Amino acid sequence: MQRQLRPALKRALGTAPPTEARPVIVLGVGSEMRSDDAAGLHVAAAVSRAGLPNVHCIQAGPAPENFTSEIRRIHPAAVIIVDCAHMGDPPGALRLIDPREIGGVSFGTHGLPLNVLAEYLRQETGCTVLILGIQPASVEVGEAMSAPVLGAVDEAASILSDCLS
Repeated sequence: MQRQLRPALKRALGTAPPTEARPVIVLGVGSEMRSDDAAGLHVAAAVSRAGLPNVHCIQAGPAPENFTSEIRRIHPAAVIIVDCAHMGDPPGALRLIDPREIGGVSFGTHGLPLNVLAEYLRQETGCTVLILGIQPASVEVGEAMSAPVLGAVDEAASILSDCLS
């Protein structure tokens, strides 16, 4: 599945790179206090450090819905939501998830279902919304991420940076 992520992400984003008029947002979701649930936040931070033009990174924490005004203001071509997702895969697995097909996938520790947020953003901005799920080993209270998820954070950030540059 990981080998297919890069081409799937490139297809989903289309051939045009992010532009000043229609940038791309990487929206990291999760809680720093719940071990692997912080993975989305770390991916957003790593992509931000890459300094890609016309890519905005937001570390939304456990309440991504609190950032909808900022996202509407930016008016992105695409929003890539990165979050831990219980997908039944081995820890550290990465999967691109269509928000309309979320059935059977359980997400981290936030209240608003990501498919509801995705549909709202799509309707408000006309953007493409993608969800990059990272299979956690644990989302129990604790600050250390597991080794497989740390590896997945690096891989996800590398793939996103490549696809968005």
